[in-house]
Amino acid sequence: MSVRPRHLTPDKSARHLFGAEMRRLREAAGMTLEALGEIVRYSKSSLHRFEFAESVLPPDLPGKLDAAFGTDGLFVRLYALAKKEIHPDQFRRMMNFEAQARLIQQYTGQIMPGIVQTRAYSRALFEVYNPKATVYEIDELVAARMSRQELLSADSPPDLSLILDEAVIRRSFGGPAVMRGQLQRLLDLTLTPTTVVQIIPFEHGGHALVGGSLRLMTMEDGSQVVYEESISTGTLLEDQEVVAARRRDYDLLTAHALSPEQTAAFIRSALEALA
Repeated sequence: MSVRPRHLTPDKSARHLFGAEMRRLREAAGMTLEALGEIVRYSKSSLHRFEFAESVLPPDLPGKLDAAFGTDGLFVRLYALAKKEIHPDQFRRMMNFEAQARLIQQYTGQIMPGIVQTRAYSRALFEVYNPKATVYEIDELVAARMSRQELLSADSPPDLSLILDEAVIRRSFGGPAVMRGQLQRLLDLTLTPTTVVQIIPFEHGGHALVGGSLRLMTMEDGSQVVYEESISTGTLLEDQEVVAARRRDYDLLTAHALSPEQTAAFIRSALEALA
């Protein structure tokens, strides 16, 4: 059976134009991905993703491409535009990054992170968010959320680090029985070979991430992206200067959060209060 060739869409965004020009010039030079990889020191698979706008563009790549193709700063200029783009399909792209990430670090200030929610907690949350939704619509949302958790049980799961505001533990969704199940699920994940959970207590006061939810995802090649979320919107951040600033905020919060052992004791106390 023949395989349909993939098509580039340079008119879609600066990132797509960057990839299309990269492929056009590579093919015009009669160069394979392997040959280009030898010059710019990136793997064939990485270059393939760059050409099809499927991966974050590393900041050192544009200059290397300009040197390889003699394009007098073309890729540097395209990169300056591409790194500032807001993508309309950013939630889908975030999901792709999440599925590929080797390390996921997340801070949430109000609700349990979707990746560790129980089915009952997730249902209660969606019912509160949209009381007009039908049972079928809620079922679909819950199923989609549960499917995202499959990556934690994969043969090679990503490392997961969570920092939760105390409000996440205190605020109840679905009543005591639902919260007991959710807190027990969280307790089981407090410290395992691939998961770490920490709580930032109210007594710490304010901090740089208090206004929303932050997800920092590290890929196998070391590149990082950030996804920030509010009530109904999310923003995918790929500019490495912005990512570095958010990573610094997360690292500072880690230093002030309770240790995993203290967090486990805190969760047990909250469980006893619900009994």
